[in-house]
Amino acid sequence: MPTARLTVSIGPVRWALLALALGGFGIGTGEFVSLGLLPNIAGSLHVSIPQAGHLISAYALGVVVGAPLLTGAAVRLPRRRLLIVVVLTMAALNVASAMAVVFAGLTVANVIGVPATTLIGQHTSWRVVFVLV
Repeated sequence: MPTARLTVSIGPVRWALLALALGGFGIGTGEFVSLGLLPNIAGSLHVSIPQAGHLISAYALGVVVGAPLLTGAAVRLPRRRLLIVVVLTMAALNVASAMAVVFAGLTVANVIGVPATTLIGQHTSWRVVFVLV
């Protein structure tokens, strides 16, 4: 007796959207988890919480200044190679600092990623969270 088998095929557009959403999730979680782990970060760096908060401000300034500069510098570069270089650079810098965007990924990051990584960081170390992200 033959059995019916359901085959789900995901087209290249859906794979691309999934990749962008996952990238948004990683970026969003990395950006916003610092807020929940600020006391942990301050304690491990032996500074006050307001002083550690300057890390968040420095990151935001880097985004505000860096995004237009990166866009201007990358106008003539091949998109695929640029995307790969930017993603690998982001991953390397996240690991090195122990610290594009699809809004669905950012939403999931804020609803699931940030609370989950905050919980993990509070029970382990804030550095573990940034390695995971």
